[in-house]
Amino acid sequence: MAEQLKKNIFSIRANDWDRKLFDELIPLPDGTSYNSYLIKGSKKTALIDSADPLFSDFVLGELKALDVRKIDYIIANHAEQDHSGSIPRILDIYPEAVVVTNEKCRNMLLDLLDIYEDRFRIIKDGEELSLGDKTLKFVMTPWVHWPETLVTFLVEDRILFSCDFFGSHYASSELYVKDERVILEAAKRYYAEIMMPFRKKIIENLKKIDDLKYHIIAPSHGPVYDKPGFIVDAYRDWVSDEVKNQVVIAYVSMHGSTLAMVDHIASELEHKNIPVQRFNLAEVDIGLLANSLVDAATLVVAAPTVIVDPHPLAQYAAVLVNTLNPKTRFIGVMGSYGWAGTMVGKLGSLISRVKAEVLPPVLVQGHPKKDDMIKISELAEEIYRKHKSIKII
Repeated sequence: MAEQLKKNIFSIRANDWDRKLFDELIPLPDGTSYNSYLIKGSKKTALIDSADPLFSDFVLGELKALDVRKIDYIIANHAEQDHSGSIPRILDIYPEAVVVTNEKCRNMLLDLLDIYEDRFRIIKDGEELSLGDKTLKFVMTPWVHWPETLVTFLVEDRILFSCDFFGSHYASSELYVKDERVILEAAKRYYAEIMMPFRKKIIENLKKIDDLKYHIIAPSHGPVYDKPGFIVDAYRDWVSDEVKNQVVIAYVSMHGSTLAMVDHIASELEHKNIPVQRFNLAEVDIGLLANSLVDAATLVVAAPTVIVDPHPLAQYAAVLVNTLNPKTRFIGVMGSYGWAGTMVGKLGSLISRVKAEVLPPVLVQGHPKKDDMIKISELAEEIYRKHKSIKII
């Protein structure tokens, strides 16, 4: 629906209440929204971002309801289709419009969508575009979360149109954030799933937008932040090198051997006042697993052996962790096997991108015995010592 942010500035929010997966990978427990923003200047009109192509008719209907007879500029902050997919239809209806973006985004849009090359206007970092009584300033923010991403700042009204930056997969009938706790959790999950692999780049881009002195952050997913301090502070925490005294255990067990190992190490850690988050990979919501990795100092992956390899679900989790590349400091591996004890090395190789210290593994043949439990207790003690060494205990 279209709602006024400020005079002549409108949010067009397409709520996708029933979408359950994003990129056929990420669970969406709260659906999502695709937000575009209309700015009517005294001389020119601009639309910032569009929506998923399935919502093209919705966006066009909202523009019609706002009596928008001409669009001069369509600002493309990001080439991904959930933000750009409706642009071709909008260009058909508004033939005077040109797509304003950077060169890299232009090239990606040409690859992804049916847009003629002469419908683009290329802008550079820091460039401004006048709409008459309103001015758009463009700031390049690469790798938030694709290489071409940028944000758009409305100078006179101090509104930062951040696209995926600070977004949340959260469908809502509310224009603004009403419950900071709820949105913070959704935004953290979004950060974990989408932004975390680019943590170092986000640190750089947070510094770039600091100079803008924005009062409102209007992302392209989720509600608008009219009090943006809490989400910016949260991002600074998430991208920092600081970790918390937490252990994440991602595990799968076929016949109970690995589960017995997990139960034992979890109990040992809890007795040492180290909080544990356990995720059974046979039924896990990977968004929750990713979320837990934003802060945790240690990850333990535990799995049985299937023939000669780690259980496929453990391999999937390891690949996911490797892709997300969290700031985890320590990694432990536990496993059980019947006749081929090769799973530890194979599992460890799947997490090689994560710059964490790998702790001595624990590998058990069959069901864990007394001596095996002692080794698991020693791993728990080693985790305790490591947490103490970085002063989080």
